[in-house]
Amino acid sequence: MVPMEQRSLGASSFTWSRDIVTTMKVSEVRKRFLDYYAARGHVIIPSAPIVPGNDPTTLFTSSGMQPLLPYFLGKDHPEGKRVVNSQLSFRAGDIEEVGDNRHTTFFEMLGNWSFGDYFKQEQLPWIFEFLTSAETGFGIDPEKLYITVYAGDQGAGIAEDTEAADIWKRLFKEKGIEAGFASIGSEEAGYELGMKDGERIFAYSDKNWWSRAGVPAKMPVGEPGGPDSEIFYDFGTPHDPKWGANCHPNCDCGRFVEIGNSVFMQFFKQDDGSFAELPKKNIDFGGGLERITMATVGPDIFSIDVFDAARDVIETRSGKKYEDADATRSFRIILDHMRAASFMLAEGVTPSNTEAGYVLRRLIRRSIREADRLGIKEAVLSEVAKGYGEAYKDHYPQVLANTNTISEELAKEEEKFRKTLDQGLREFEKLVTKREVKAEDAFTLFTTYGFPVELTQELAQERGIALDTEAVAAKMKEHQDTSRAGGAQRFAGGLADHAELTVRYHTTHHILLRALQTVLGDEVKQRGSNITSERLRIDFSSPGKMTPEQKEEVEKIVNEVIYQDLPVTRTVMPREDAEKLGAQMEFGVKYPDMVSVYSVGPAHATEDSPDIPNAFSLEFCGGPHVTNTSELHAEGRHFKIQKEEAVASGIRRIKAVLE
Repeated sequence: MVPMEQRSLGASSFTWSRDIVTTMKVSEVRKRFLDYYAARGHVIIPSAPIVPGNDPTTLFTSSGMQPLLPYFLGKDHPEGKRVVNSQLSFRAGDIEEVGDNRHTTFFEMLGNWSFGDYFKQEQLPWIFEFLTSAETGFGIDPEKLYITVYAGDQGAGIAEDTEAADIWKRLFKEKGIEAGFASIGSEEAGYELGMKDGERIFAYSDKNWWSRAGVPAKMPVGEPGGPDSEIFYDFGTPHDPKWGANCHPNCDCGRFVEIGNSVFMQFFKQDDGSFAELPKKNIDFGGGLERITMATVGPDIFSIDVFDAARDVIETRSGKKYEDADATRSFRIILDHMRAASFMLAEGVTPSNTEAGYVLRRLIRRSIREADRLGIKEAVLSEVAKGYGEAYKDHYPQVLANTNTISEELAKEEEKFRKTLDQGLREFEKLVTKREVKAEDAFTLFTTYGFPVELTQELAQERGIALDTEAVAAKMKEHQDTSRAGGAQRFAGGLADHAELTVRYHTTHHILLRALQTVLGDEVKQRGSNITSERLRIDFSSPGKMTPEQKEEVEKIVNEVIYQDLPVTRTVMPREDAEKLGAQMEFGVKYPDMVSVYSVGPAHATEDSPDIPNAFSLEFCGGPHVTNTSELHAEGRHFKIQKEEAVASGIRRIKAVLE
């Protein structure tokens, strides 16, 4: 036990008593989790990039499962059946939620995974021990934990998950807690029923089922899915009646915060619509690193240590305190958005009007707007961002290593937007006199002055001015297909587009990178990519614009390789061996001890005898690829560079096709 601590919750007058666990740092919690599962036979694997390099279906990695989905669908993981990691994640759909005590767009997802090895009987006792044991895990008081399980679906013929409920009852009983069970069924019913004395385990339907397609009725034939069991921490904060008369674990009032979820990949949908059990059952646990750390600090995620330096900068520059009633929300938005922006910039994303760059620009511009609300009229974001380089230097050194780049990009974008903001605000004020802002006005503010549509909508709402947001969205869709919603629609449960043409472009991308190095020098490195069924795009380091002769030579090399009909082979090997062989790797990515590499050529190569030293191209990659370059010139296609341009200082971009 540690002495009781009183901590203010932002603008609220509520104080939280902490007498359970010692305050911990994010790095300590991360290490404890990884070490705990490593001791139970799990191989620690690195985080995948926050921006997927070869998945055109999604802009960002949004969960720990997303990069590992192929292994849940049957592919063998190079590190075996048990792995554990902490995955960098970003959810653009949560941008509007940031501002309360628990939502962030950027977070780390702690995950342990079983690919057909152990199941519920091992997973639930393990995660419970990690959370509650001060000796081997985290040391949370089990009295603070509440659980949800799956209530079943009669229409789909799937029973209530009494097995998970019974395991939880036993685990709590071993701690001297009689855990009552309540089958609520739905969130709406939960609002009506609330909690009764002794109830600690609650069964819900839609809330506790996982599949890429959603609830069982929406799943296609052959789709895997299963029930899950969520773990909530009870901060004991007062219930807000606006979320319903009664409180329960899935209530949105903030008293209960989800800190972990075990998914039991157990079933698949059959041709007749019924469900059968998978021959190999999988475990997917995801736990919010920041939220688990939050349990040692108090009911405010922005009070954990990784935000300390950045929060101090904002307080110094604004002259306000984080706890000030009129400042807390703005602080939280800047803290969250600048952390996300720092990691994106460290991975080579730059502000733009398309795709990931658009989301990054939005994060920066919202932060500038909130800095203005705090009275900060001069550039401040670069200084805020520097705090994250130090906070993450031990586990994610790429943020600190790219401090100069991050600062330069933020300063440049802030200077540009402050000019836009001043001009746009003047034009907006002219519209305010009419007490109405039309969709055409919001569109004009964006296209003529660069004033963000989201900001126009926020300002109109603040002033109580009507704005037809649907009409605005329609106008913007005509102009560009890069809104947040558009980005979210590109991600369908993490399943990559493995269409035939996309796979062809993926292999061509490997060949192109090696051709660029042949023509421009080995110092050329990949700095980003985007591959669809219509074209490939590669960002690469280069000091200057390519000459027409250089582009022509690159095209010639790529086509020569394609028309040699070379085999493309996959080899799993130790990372150190792949590095010694000169295998290309994505910038800023940490790779596990065992890696998958793809080689193109030589002509006599096979899966059993790849002859990697004589390959034309060799890259760290998870696939998929064609089996032979003959597939790339099918239908008489040949490689053609469509465009070569600058995207940032020292970074060039090529768009190319097989036409």
